[in-house]
Amino acid sequence: MFKEERQSSHFTWAQLGDIGWGRPNLGFNTSVAIYRLMQFTLRDAIIKHTDVKTADRIFYDAGRTAGNSIYQEMLNQPKDFSEFVSSLQEALRELAIGILRIETSDLTAQRFVLTIAEDLDCSGLPIVNESVCTYDEGFIAGLFSAHFGRDFLARETDCWCTGDRVCRFEVGPAA
Repeated sequence: MFKEERQSSHFTWAQLGDIGWGRPNLGFNTSVAIYRLMQFTLRDAIIKHTDVKTADRIFYDAGRTAGNSIYQEMLNQPKDFSEFVSSLQEALRELAIGILRIETSDLTAQRFVLTIAEDLDCSGLPIVNESVCTYDEGFIAGLFSAHFGRDFLARETDCWCTGDRVCRFEVGPAA
């Protein structure tokens, strides 16, 4: 499952296992602190063994895979953009990932600006004058790519860690 070399993602939803069966007492939830502990120590180890640019690529790519998987497994592949946004807002809230708001939407050019409040990755962190939501960028790109059936990119323009109180992302088709 994880020991074979590969050049592309082999992730499947089934690899998450039967959480209800495996955690009958503790269930599906854990704390934000434990999620961040895993994410930030993993990022730290990747940077230690490679470099920041490689860590960013890995986190973006992992987020993209996760976004695509959430779309396929949890959003019921909505038909139009309005249904996509509504389903996504509900899923992000239900999963306690964040509160999504679409600020601007140009369906013709397929360019969007969205915010996520109470973001799982960074809300409450100290201001460090750098955006830290690289995983979220990939996650959003994966969701939009899955919905539109073409490659999308997402870039964080505002972050809790740069002094904003929401994370803002510009989303559009890859060049």
